[in-house]
Amino acid sequence: MNNRREYFDALAEEWDKMFTAEDLEILSFLIESFDIKAHDKIVDLGCGTGVLFDLLRRRVGPEGLVVGVDLSAEMVKKARKNFPFKNVWAIDADAEMLPLKSELFDVAVSFAAFAHFTCQESVMVEASRILKKGGKFHIIHLLSSKELDTYHLKAGGPVADDHISSLERMKEIFSQGNFVDVSIIDHPGLYLAIGTKG
Repeated sequence: MNNRREYFDALAEEWDKMFTAEDLEILSFLIESFDIKAHDKIVDLGCGTGVLFDLLRRRVGPEGLVVGVDLSAEMVKKARKNFPFKNVWAIDADAEMLPLKSELFDVAVSFAAFAHFTCQESVMVEASRILKKGGKFHIIHLLSSKELDTYHLKAGGPVADDHISSLERMKEIFSQGNFVDVSIIDHPGLYLAIGTKG
């Protein structure tokens, strides 16, 4: 676990540069397509340096709330520095044991992070716990599950075996979190899984 934290701590300074203008355009399009309303409370699991924060903040407006959670203290430090807004918080915590109240959030997102969670079932259950009934959980990677496997294997180190489970297994994991109406898109350049808390 510590190896993983140190790995991402070391990447924090350069993390923002990994995402191109095209990536941000795709993310903007995706966020626009999600049913996010003004005043909503959103949690970003594995928020990194806050790549999604500005897009989410604009959707929820000044009365809404964006809370980012990341295992890497260095990522969180950079996220706080990048987004010093009173309705944007970033906390250093494990997504498997969230220090957040139950049924507090309207929407949960996880961008470029879900493959890195060591126990994806626990993260799913926690996401469900903190979401209100009817709240949606969006899992986003800008690579297909196969592309992610190749990318992480090449990166090596603590992330070499990080992956997204098979379609059937992901549906089971969503089900364990009491999510319904699950839809999964998995093609080159995009992995998008969405479930609604039942």
